[in-house]
Amino acid sequence: MSLDRSLKISANLSGKRSVLTRAERIAKMTADKKFDVKKDKALGIAKTLVGK
Repeated sequence: MSLDRSLKISANLSGKRSVLTRAERIAKMTADKKFDVKKDKALGIAKTLVGK
């Protein structure tokens, strides 16, 4: 299989991510008191956008 053109450009690799990983989202939502580690499940949590 060949790579898409957008994946071959090295400039795209240094770009910012649009959303956080699951661990980062859980940490941020726990700090905002929107997620309780003992009660809530880690799957199916809301996406958290990265601030600009």
